[in-house]
Amino acid sequence: MISLSVNDVLKAVDSDLTYRILWIDEGGIIAYLIDVYDEKAIPFVQSTNEIRQQIVSDELVKVKDFDGHPAINVSITEKQKKHRDDAWDAIRSVVELEPDLYQRDKRGEIVKKLVKQTGISRISLYKYLRRYWQRGKTIDALTPDYGHSGAKGKDRKIGETIETESGEFSLHEQDKKNIRDAIYRYFLSSKKNSLAHAYRMMIKENYASDSYYEDGALKIILKNEEEVPTERMFRYWYAKEFGVEETIVKRQGKKDFERNHRAVLGSSTYEVFGPGSRFQIDATIGDVYLVSSYNPDWIIGRPIIYFVIDVFSRMITGMYIGLEGPSWIGAMMALENTVANKVEYCRKFGITISESQWACEHLPEIILADNGEFEGYKVEPLINGLNVKVENHPAFRPDWKGIVEKMFDTSQSQIKPFLPGYIDKDFRERGAEDYRLKAKLTLEQYTKIMIQFVLHYNNNHHMEGYVREEEMIAAGVKPTPKELWNWGLINRAGKLKTTPTNTIRFYLMPTDDARVTNRGIKFQGMLYSCETAVKESWFTLAKPNQKGSWGVKVSYDARNVSKIYLHDNEKIYETCYLLDHQERYQNKSLDEVKDLLKRERQDNKKQKHTSLENNVNFISSIEQIAKEAIKEADAKQTPLKEISKRQKTSDIRKNRLAEKEVNRKKEVFDLDAVLEESNDQETVVVPFEEPNSETKEDYELPSVRDMFRKRKEANK
Repeated sequence: MISLSVNDVLKAVDSDLTYRILWIDEGGIIAYLIDVYDEKAIPFVQSTNEIRQQIVSDELVKVKDFDGHPAINVSITEKQKKHRDDAWDAIRSVVELEPDLYQRDKRGEIVKKLVKQTGISRISLYKYLRRYWQRGKTIDALTPDYGHSGAKGKDRKIGETIETESGEFSLHEQDKKNIRDAIYRYFLSSKKNSLAHAYRMMIKENYASDSYYEDGALKIILKNEEEVPTERMFRYWYAKEFGVEETIVKRQGKKDFERNHRAVLGSSTYEVFGPGSRFQIDATIGDVYLVSSYNPDWIIGRPIIYFVIDVFSRMITGMYIGLEGPSWIGAMMALENTVANKVEYCRKFGITISESQWACEHLPEIILADNGEFEGYKVEPLINGLNVKVENHPAFRPDWKGIVEKMFDTSQSQIKPFLPGYIDKDFRERGAEDYRLKAKLTLEQYTKIMIQFVLHYNNNHHMEGYVREEEMIAAGVKPTPKELWNWGLINRAGKLKTTPTNTIRFYLMPTDDARVTNRGIKFQGMLYSCETAVKESWFTLAKPNQKGSWGVKVSYDARNVSKIYLHDNEKIYETCYLLDHQERYQNKSLDEVKDLLKRERQDNKKQKHTSLENNVNFISSIEQIAKEAIKEADAKQTPLKEISKRQKTSDIRKNRLAEKEVNRKKEVFDLDAVLEESNDQETVVVPFEEPNSETKEDYELPSVRDMFRKRKEANK
């Protein structure tokens, strides 16, 4: 990586612009620069990543042994020396107020106060500060007339006027407007165009004198040189008017700026009294692929690592290695581990330790957490029930949790050489080895490794940068987490809290609303009951004709909804169980239940649509039959004008009997006919003997007329 340092001088390759780096934040994210030659220059901020990219792309070069301001001659006159010392006395009290002094709004207030203190004019103070910054941030830089900057760039009217081969070009207000518009439209956008592209688009749209078509393509004829701003001027105005924050936010979004480009101005070492004053918690994804404990051929991905660290001692007080998260469930598991007995915890993984090796089973006074995990759920029970304050750092500000962030780097760098399936820096690059295929460790085995790391770190890690207090030095306390923790327990006690495991588990679980109904305690579509509900006849009271339903508060573990926990003022909580007919939800996660209910709703909705479609088709088929019946009847029926209504309705009974006899012939069971219809092969029919003429009548059915004739004769 290209190194950048304060006082580095950077020269633009295609212009006379030259900058000096004034300050770089602790995290190396941003830098403040100043134009070396501009008589009205003010510091501006820029991303160090962008500076490095400009160096790599040959837009900027680092200038060694910069001679823009020659070294001070040791034989300066007494008058020059006095001017230098007076100028230094005027600004010496504020030059170390970095980066406030470089920020426009804060700088104005600082200079305003300085004017009152010194009696020196604002213009003079700005001249001293500018000279101090531009010439290397030394006392000698304030020597008057030092350097005679001259040469390249001495005419700092670059923003207004520039000499060209055909004369002098003046930048007018319309030119400035064109530059601003082009920067906003083509550079400060999510498309991430280059400044050169933005400049060319500005010229194309605003500085054409004529145009023509050649082979179907539009060709532009530019105005004369003295009428067209140069790219150098374009870049100058961009650097002068647009800051790095606006640029990154417009091009890459606010989240990206907060995450990757914002300066590390704060410190993770807050004011802490002793152990437990403040714990920091955060998660990261482990740089290793794991395999299933059931089958080593099943790659299950990368684990989630949670650490909880005491700010005072840097002691790792809790951890969680699993597949949950980063999420509230993962954070919940890590916080639960902070109060767990570590001897018992390690024993579960076959590791034997003494109490003194990891004597942490407490809650702190304050937890510094991540917005994404602690904001998505209601943490009031954690705050109110356990009397723990929760501080959420702003989204995408990992620098606010610097201690735990560094811990992730330390842990993974130390164990990297020993882990199969570890991801190297070239992961996902073309031609790189696929580390997933090297995975060998199970989640339990990886957890064992991380426990060993935590034990080693807590007991042996020597922190060279830890600033010990005089009392610690006098007591011979080494700057290791264990010694600082133990010293703090004796000399700075009072912040740590002990809490029963079940109590903290209850308060760590997310809470939600449930409702008592006449069918049970309804939660997320499931029905529960508890001892109190049965004893006090809640479900009878919840009937509409009685008290009606009412709301209650419950806590739950989303990983298994077989039980929920009803909030109870006297007992803290009461366990509620699924009703017998809710067995299908037993031992299921909330996500599984939600997915099931969602699918059922979708199926019901789909079925309703299908039923509607079938009903429509049913109506349509009836209408069609009715239409055909009407058409057929109209064609055969005797018109009413030719037959009386009485005649048409008087024989209904007789007609019904006749129709019944006809219908019987159609409906008669004929087993041979059924056999013929069901047999796809050639059917063999065994014929009956043909009856003789004497008995033939016995086999013939009477006609309808004969049937009525015989009936009349029988009635006589």
